[in-house]
Amino acid sequence: MKPFRGLYNWGKRRRYYLLGFISMLFLIWLFCLPSQLFNSTTSTVLLDKDGNMLGARIADDGQWRFPPRDSVPYKFEKAIIQFEDRDFYSHIGFSLKAFSRAMKQNISEGRVVSGGSTIPMQTIRLSRQGKSRSIWEKIIEVFQATRMEWSYSKEEILALYSSYAPMGGNVVGLDAASWRYFGRSPENLSWAEASTLAVLPNAPSLMHPGKNREKLIAKRNRLLDRLHLVGEIDKTELQLAKSEPLPSAPPSLPNISPHVIDRIMSSKNKGKTVNSTLKSSLQIDVNNIVNQHHNRLKENEIYNVSVVVVEVETGNIISYIGNARGKEPEYGYQVDIIKARRSTGSILKPFLYAGALDNGVITPNQLIQDVPTIISGYAPKNYNEKYDGAVPASRALSRSLNVPIVKLLQEFGVQKFHNQLNRMGMTTIDRPSSDYGLSLVLGGAEASLMDLTSIYANMAKVLNDFSIGRKSKFIQPTYVKSFINNRVNDNLLLSPGATWMTFEAMLAVSRPDAEANWQQFSSSQKIAWKTGTSFGFRDAWAIGVTPKYAVGVWVGNADGEGRPGIVGVKAAAPILFDVFKILPKSDWFDQPFDEMKKVPICKHSGFRASDVCEVADSAWIPLPCLNTVACPYHKVIHLDNSGKRVNSDCEEVSNMHITSWFVLPSIIEKFYRNNNPNYQPLPPFRKGCATTEEVLPIGIIYPKSRSKIYVPIKLDGTLSKTVFEASHRDNNVKIYWHLDDVYLGETMRIHQMELIPDEGKHVLTLVDELGNEKIRTFEVVGKSE
Repeated sequence: MKPFRGLYNWGKRRRYYLLGFISMLFLIWLFCLPSQLFNSTTSTVLLDKDGNMLGARIADDGQWRFPPRDSVPYKFEKAIIQFEDRDFYSHIGFSLKAFSRAMKQNISEGRVVSGGSTIPMQTIRLSRQGKSRSIWEKIIEVFQATRMEWSYSKEEILALYSSYAPMGGNVVGLDAASWRYFGRSPENLSWAEASTLAVLPNAPSLMHPGKNREKLIAKRNRLLDRLHLVGEIDKTELQLAKSEPLPSAPPSLPNISPHVIDRIMSSKNKGKTVNSTLKSSLQIDVNNIVNQHHNRLKENEIYNVSVVVVEVETGNIISYIGNARGKEPEYGYQVDIIKARRSTGSILKPFLYAGALDNGVITPNQLIQDVPTIISGYAPKNYNEKYDGAVPASRALSRSLNVPIVKLLQEFGVQKFHNQLNRMGMTTIDRPSSDYGLSLVLGGAEASLMDLTSIYANMAKVLNDFSIGRKSKFIQPTYVKSFINNRVNDNLLLSPGATWMTFEAMLAVSRPDAEANWQQFSSSQKIAWKTGTSFGFRDAWAIGVTPKYAVGVWVGNADGEGRPGIVGVKAAAPILFDVFKILPKSDWFDQPFDEMKKVPICKHSGFRASDVCEVADSAWIPLPCLNTVACPYHKVIHLDNSGKRVNSDCEEVSNMHITSWFVLPSIIEKFYRNNNPNYQPLPPFRKGCATTEEVLPIGIIYPKSRSKIYVPIKLDGTLSKTVFEASHRDNNVKIYWHLDDVYLGETMRIHQMELIPDEGKHVLTLVDELGNEKIRTFEVVGKSE
């Protein structure tokens, strides 16, 4: 009995050993599959809003390996299954049928012609890079392939294989091969093209422009025959597919948006497929426009151009040209200017005008002083160095006059404007307002083309949203499709009324200053636009907006070198309008009547009409403008029968004719009369009636009352002269100049005197030949170098 008991025990232990072995084998099988099959670096791919390729960058390991796809197009799916694994959808990772067929073929051929590997097995082999093709490796492939079938769907396995299959040279995967060899996406391949790529992983060396062409065509055609046999293509499709030639030289990958790809390469999206908001057709057209103008500009040694187009409704960037695409590396074409900090020039003026309307500082056409001005040592000048005396605010904006805008900023407040720019989205205004001073609105600050175009786009969105009763929110433009726009509270935006009036002022496309070479641009639609030129001719700006689009253009040299031709209206504006020509047209903004009110406006001054304004027009103004002062320039005067001015000291009241008269201060009147021939100066007083300071015709332009003067030292060490300036209502009257009771001389018509006063307090006295006198005190506090 003992021998039988021993045999029984041995058999029992063997079953335990077998069960243990099977259990261990199952555990090994269960955990044999890596958590991540592939960890190879991938190319960075940029697609437009419709999935068209805009460009790509090669992977870090030098391979064109696009990010893995999650599905396979129909034609390639049918082709790869018929060529590699006909039982793909029925086996469990290993096919005994395929293995037997491969063994039979190998024996009959006397050499290895087929490995019998399924697509899952080949996927495992691709993931185990560098492993030899041994029997042991084949066992591992079978082991892991069957486990793979438990963790992945058939569609996922096929997508993985298609993404990592070798396609010849340094091309890996279906997407990279489709674009590298055929210049299109896998979804758009023909049956012949899909079959060509299906046979490549089996022999990737066949894809060579000058070798093995006959072998590759033969393999492709055999696969096409198989597809016809199983009913995927008919006889006509078969014949047409076989007649298609192989690709000759691989076409270049698209490179339509190189600066966008560069930005993606430096972000967390490197190595991914990024779906952008760009439109490839528009991007190509804008590239062509930029190239045409670049060829013109570089003749004047102006090399760099940037353009951005934003869709107002969505905030999507639909065209992004970071720079012109020149070939000379020394000219900085690789620099993306769109987000670079550049001097603003006059491009911020519309924001000040809108802010002043929104805060009730001015009415849209209110006269603003335009005379030679020195404010705390700062002396702004107009581009043409001419002055109007006074000019409507809207015209000061459309003509981009510097002096009236600086006067407006002085009244509005630098700190308030500084805060407004920050709220509107200017990320580059990052120093205290005192650092900028009044030059903030004339180029003393820096901005990026992205920020500026964004602000104009959001201003347009305010009007669009108001017209349909929707509450407006600030949108940050983006070129990444999946990006969720950052939104801020709507109280940080300008009111619809102020915005609409600003855009109306910006509609003026005819610039009257001949010396500045303003040009007349004609367009089939209304465009609110503004140009800017930075100091030293380093930056030229042009930004325009319609209800649908905001377009920003910058022209200059990336290294900051100035050139005489870097002027907004000559260098940037032509590009702006060429871009608008290729964009869909749109109607103009609806007027936000609920945010405006129609009120009497003084025809001469643009202020709200006072009781004594003799001519008033009705005009719409933003609601905050109701808080502005009434016209201060109309006064009631008294005339005798001869038309001369009188008062109760020299004429009976019953003999006086009472009338309203438009009267400007003498400092303004001097320049205003030259540009407004219809202006009627105050009638002279009848002899013996002019007795008050109120009628004094003399005005002192510089120095201002109780001002402090610093006398600069020239390079040769001598003191510079300070130009003192005055005005008189009558150009034919002489003015006699005195400094501290010392007679200096006389002037007529042009009343200027060059002086070098000593340090300390001084009294300047001016007396005209009619006996009118004007006194001004000032102080020289020292010499400055």
